[in-house]
This record gives sequence, structure tokens and C-alpha cells, in this order.
Amino acid sequence: MQSINRFLYGPTPEEKVRAWQSKLRAEQRVLDREMRQLDMATHKARQSVKQLAAKGDVKSARILAREVVRSDKQKDRLSVSKARLGSIGSQLQQQTALMKVTGSLQKSTEIMKLSNALVKLPQISQTMREMSMEMTKAGILEEMLEDTLEMDEDEEIEEEADAEVDKVLFELTDGKLGLAGSVGAELPSLQDRLEEEETERNMEKYRQQLNGILSG
Repeated sequence: MQSINRFLYGPTPEEKVRAWQSKLRAEQRVLDREMRQLDMATHKARQSVKQLAAKGDVKSARILAREVVRSDKQKDRLSVSKARLGSIGSQLQQQTALMKVTGSLQKSTEIMKLSNALVKLPQISQTMREMSMEMTKAGILEEMLEDTLEMDEDEEIEEEADAEVDKVLFELTDGKLGLAGSVGAELPSLQDRLEEEETERNMEKYRQQLNGILSG
């Protein structure tokens, strides 16, 4: 009988909630993986910033430090998004409890608010859109999610990065940024030029790694 009902009417509300919770856990694992990748790439970039600053190449150090700032902000955003996924899971658990009393799923402004925030994250946007459509049909959400973004992430980062880059450089060079900036008055030797070219290649590699993760 249960199989016939599922064929005629689709999954029960309880089954829908379990499926959504499973998707939410899967997306949390995706964000965990992204954060681990960011940690590894950022660690390498930080070491390179220290080396560049110690050699007096503050210009290159500043460029790479900006990527470190961007990756730190992205990790923060991923961490907040993971927490939001967990909050939706908790709200759905409450829905399951309420369903035993009311017999149906209830509208939730909290799930709507969390879903609207999460749909803006590229890594999980598609899943959240699909889930929001399912929740709308199930009566939990009142309307479809908005497509517009409040502000482009890169623009937001650029506005804040300048003030933080000096802080990052200061921390990574143990407060010796000023001394590093005064180095380099002498003409570079052949060895210096070779080391500079190697440093530039490494810096570009770390920038590409970070940009690849941030844009993913």
C-alpha cells in the first residue's frame, strides 16, 4: 500500500525532509573540501609573501598578500555558509516534530532567509535553487528565490582589501615590513635576477591556485 501511495502521490513529507537533510550534509562536505584546499594554497602563499618581503620585493609581496586576503574572506564565507546549511537542517528537524502535531509541513521565514543567502554561493547555488523549488511546492517557502546579488564579491573585497593588506604583510613579516621596503638600493646581480624570476614564477603559481579555488 505504501508503494502504491508513493507512486500515486510521490514521497511523503517525512521522506522529503530526509532527502533534503541528506543533500544539506552533502553540501557541507563540499564546503569542507573547499576550505581544506584554501588552507593548503593559502599556507604556501603566506610563505611566499614572507620570502618576498624579506628580499625587499614589497610590490610583489603586496600583490600576493591581496590574494591571501581574498582567500581568507572566502574561507570565512564558506564557514558561515556551512553553518547556515546546518541551521536549515535543524529547522527541518523541527518541521518533522511539528508535522506529528499539524499533519503537514509549515511555512518557515527562517529557512527562506537562510536559503536566500546560500543561493548566492556559487559552489552550492544550483543545489539550493533546486531544493528551494521543492520546498516551495511542499509549502515551506512562500516564493522563489531572488536571482539578484546584493553586491559582487570581488567589488566588496577590493573595497576592504587595501586596509587589510598592510596588516597581513605586517603579521607575516613579524612587523618588519618597513625594513623590507627600504632594501634593494643596490643593482641586482645575476643570481638576484635568477632568484627574482623564480620567485615571480612561484608567486604566479600560487595566485593561479588561489584564484582557481576562489572562482570555483
